[in-house]
Amino acid sequence: MNTPSNVTLNRRRLLCGCAGLATLSLLGCGQSGDATSDAPAEIDAQSSCSLDGMQLSDYPGPKGQIRYAGVAEVQWFCDSVELLSVLLAPEQVRAVVSVHVQDMGQADWDQPRGHWIDARQALYVLGSKRHGSMGPTAASFAAEAEAQAFVQQHGGRLLRYADIKPEMVDLSGGALHDTRM
Repeated sequence: MNTPSNVTLNRRRLLCGCAGLATLSLLGCGQSGDATSDAPAEIDAQSSCSLDGMQLSDYPGPKGQIRYAGVAEVQWFCDSVELLSVLLAPEQVRAVVSVHVQDMGQADWDQPRGHWIDARQALYVLGSKRHGSMGPTAASFAAEAEAQAFVQQHGGRLLRYADIKPEMVDLSGGALHDTRM
């Protein structure tokens, strides 16, 4: 007999079964499954900036990536300044699963690949003579000695992630173009 509670229960079973099949089919197609992974992805020929569509492999300097909760695709940034600008924006409310930048003490500046480090643990050099894809950049490092050597060679100011303020990575220009640093 189909009482209202049995109909509701059967409807829930049907919906849960369909949702489970949809999830399995997405996993089988490679569309999901990494949505909550905190492992960094690697740049390939199709990797493009989430903000402006620029191909990452076409430009020098440190790159960045963010994985948001519930989003399967990595959000790429062709410059660490773009990543920091988005990450530090007061209106940023999406849950971040992981955020990575490249260790420029290890990666090739002109064609950076690999050497991903946690962006919130990295050291940054702002105001150096080295430019990334968007001009002045925030060179990212895992080791303080390598960051200090970079400062000695290219200038700039060494900062920890916690010391970087949103106005220091404002994409409209602002502090990025302040040559007094």
